[in-house]
Amino acid sequence: MNTWAVPGYTESLELGSGASGRVVLAVHEGTGIAVAVKYLSESLYTRPGFVHDFRAEARLLAGLNSPYVTGLYEYVESPDGAAIVMELVDGVSLRSLLATQSPLEPEAALVILKGSLLGLADAHRLGVVHRDYKPENVLVSSDGASKLVDFGIAVTTGESAGVAGTPAYMAPEQWTGAPASPAGDVYAATATFFECLTGHKPYPADNLAELVLRHVDSPVPADEVPEAVRSLVCRGLAKSPEARPSHAAAFVADLEAAAVAGYGHEWEERGRGRLSALAALLLLRSPARPGPETTTDTARTVLRPGAGEGGGRTHMWRPTRPGMLVSAAVALLAIVLAYGVPRNDGQVAEQAAEAFATTSAQPGVESGSTSPTSSADPAEPSASAGSIGPSPSGSQSSASDGPSASASAPTEGTTPPGGTTATPTPTTAPPDPTAPVAPAVKDVAVSGFRQTGPTTGTTTVSITTDGTGPISVTVSWYTGDTSGQLGTPDGTPETFDRSGATQYTLTVDHTFQGKGCYWAVQATTTPAPADGGASQQLLTRGCDIR
Repeated sequence: MNTWAVPGYTESLELGSGASGRVVLAVHEGTGIAVAVKYLSESLYTRPGFVHDFRAEARLLAGLNSPYVTGLYEYVESPDGAAIVMELVDGVSLRSLLATQSPLEPEAALVILKGSLLGLADAHRLGVVHRDYKPENVLVSSDGASKLVDFGIAVTTGESAGVAGTPAYMAPEQWTGAPASPAGDVYAATATFFECLTGHKPYPADNLAELVLRHVDSPVPADEVPEAVRSLVCRGLAKSPEARPSHAAAFVADLEAAAVAGYGHEWEERGRGRLSALAALLLLRSPARPGPETTTDTARTVLRPGAGEGGGRTHMWRPTRPGMLVSAAVALLAIVLAYGVPRNDGQVAEQAAEAFATTSAQPGVESGSTSPTSSADPAEPSASAGSIGPSPSGSQSSASDGPSASASAPTEGTTPPGGTTATPTPTTAPPDPTAPVAPAVKDVAVSGFRQTGPTTGTTTVSITTDGTGPISVTVSWYTGDTSGQLGTPDGTPETFDRSGATQYTLTVDHTFQGKGCYWAVQATTTPAPADGGASQQLLTRGCDIR
């Protein structure tokens, strides 16, 4: 087990672990804020492809600023390990909620679908396809809102990244390795919506090959859902991606129209109230846990081809020729997974994989005492429950029906961890010859600077050094009316002390006080970087320059 820990955080509890790594509850020493730290496993850290994908996940979360999607505080990498530090959210997974109450009332199911579709819409606007939407990757917060988590296998729209996803929710084209598209996310979200409405997945099967055939060939079981939402289910589960909404935002418009027509204008208020009550009940039932006030859901599933999907009605049908071709490919995949055909070094060493999800209380928000809640589905057979995802080399790997790792995005206006910290320096003791030496800062980059509200903005700062000694990163903000100039300092600069790694990524928010049309941000370090630092400027929305 990797014993490396992210500097500047005190760990208190392991929230979950699996083949890809582990998630640990920790407290940021400078602010006292509780966070979730997701570590890449020691075995995968020695393989560059996995490190590349881990960095990509952190970069994606840093750039995806959405109230409906999780995000990160910082990414830290050292010669001993890599970690993503994430904010915690007060809530439970949809899988846990369905284990307590299933099926859900239509208004509640619609609220869940809308919230996570809005998260998908924000990702789709950035050209990102999630590829693993399922109940384990949807969080229901204590106020009844829903959020989408875990972008561990997300790719760029149009990218051909092989067969990946969770079988019970994968669109027909995902099984053929077709280029990723938002329509695949719409399909998975609709399959989850169907499960919320009926208590079972849309296509039961006795084995993995049969499951794929049903997704490819079986009619959409729309008669099992309330009439008011049948058109939504038919569109979202259409066999052809061209017959589905092209992106999540379009599907949200259809959802709202159907919800108002079927359940009236107060449908969302009723649905959120019901979800809030269910989430609160789950949190109250959980035993108290020491440490920061958080809650975590963990799931472990072993992919065993041949086990049944179970649940729901079975229907007799005759597969089409395309379906048989897909089935043959899936059967070959099942044989590889079941009998352990030798794999090369670029492939995942573990045949069975574990996965985990974390959710917790928002930093700075007082909440009731919460604790771990099991999200494992006892009726979930392994063959259709496991996630299938490509390794960085393009080979297949098995993963769990539970999310790989997740936590919440920073909420707007919340100061991220890592604020200014003073490091006491002895004044009478002689110098310590073993003290760490400050490294040279090779690169400082500012990216993703954007306006998030009338007076708020956010940016991402990345630092690369040639050693693991201590550095300080100072982020300064400016306002002005001249393009190409930093302008007048706005507020107090923020300083972040870091050590123990060679790469750092910080996401920093700011509330601007000045009234200038231009906002700017500048990042500098101590020791000073070779290029002097980095800065970006933007023209604020609603400011007319003539």
